[in-house]
Amino acid sequence: MRLVSLLPSATEIVYALGLDENLVGVTFECDEPPRARADKAVVVGGRDTRGMDPAEIDTYVKSQLAAGGDLYTLHADALAGLDPDVILTQDLCRVCALPSGQVSDALTHLGCRADVVSLDPYTLEEVLGTIAEVGARTGVPERAAALITALRARLATVAAAVAGRPRPRVAVVEWVDPPFTAGHWVPDLVTAAGGEPVAARPGAKSVETTWAELAAAAPDVVLVTPCGFHLDGAAGQARHVVAHFPGAQVWAVDGDALVVRPGPRLVDGVEAIAAALHPGTVPTPPPSAITRIA
Repeated sequence: MRLVSLLPSATEIVYALGLDENLVGVTFECDEPPRARADKAVVVGGRDTRGMDPAEIDTYVKSQLAAGGDLYTLHADALAGLDPDVILTQDLCRVCALPSGQVSDALTHLGCRADVVSLDPYTLEEVLGTIAEVGARTGVPERAAALITALRARLATVAAAVAGRPRPRVAVVEWVDPPFTAGHWVPDLVTAAGGEPVAARPGAKSVETTWAELAAAAPDVVLVTPCGFHLDGAAGQARHVVAHFPGAQVWAVDGDALVVRPGPRLVDGVEAIAAALHPGTVPTPPPSAITRIA
């Protein structure tokens, strides 16, 4: 079976299921594991935003969407040349990856008959469900079941470690200029880590808000987890957040690795957040995962 992944989280799932030899195409953003793009065709491109600050990225995204433009480019001919059996994509967020409809239209135009699988989880439980779905669609349901069992066991370990402890009020900032609330599965991560999510939209899309509204939720802890940034970028942005939350702890988190990509590493995120909220109850995460700013 020949697989193509059009979103980084799906690539991570494919590798976690031991299907890397079957993966023939990825996107320019697939960077986990580090070898993910080493011998794969890159079939989705996009603008390199590494030199832009959050406000510039936000302006670019909004202007593209308002004009009906695309944030990603599907290299359709390259995709057709790979002759895939299964293509993993999504309809969850136009800012995160190509929508499945665009992929299906391209395949119809090219005469390809690949099975397009859209992975659209809104909760942590649904993220685990996407692992099962990928396993079923790729013929390795037993591997998926074993992986899910292992992830659930780790979540249960965290739950036991933080059980009975006071739950700090936690606000997660998914974008800083302008600020966005935590949505989708992110509040679930906070709950699983022993916190009480505030100013959040569990199971719903993240939305733009204001610093005043976030501060009014009176968080004890603020996690800065900007989409598209690893820890260094998150830490730089978190320093500008501190002034909005006097008296609260402010932490920067590697958002791409631990929070915003709906794949197996979300459990790493739960463990890292639990270590910040309840020191000493779970093992200390690697220094590249999370760091306290204030």
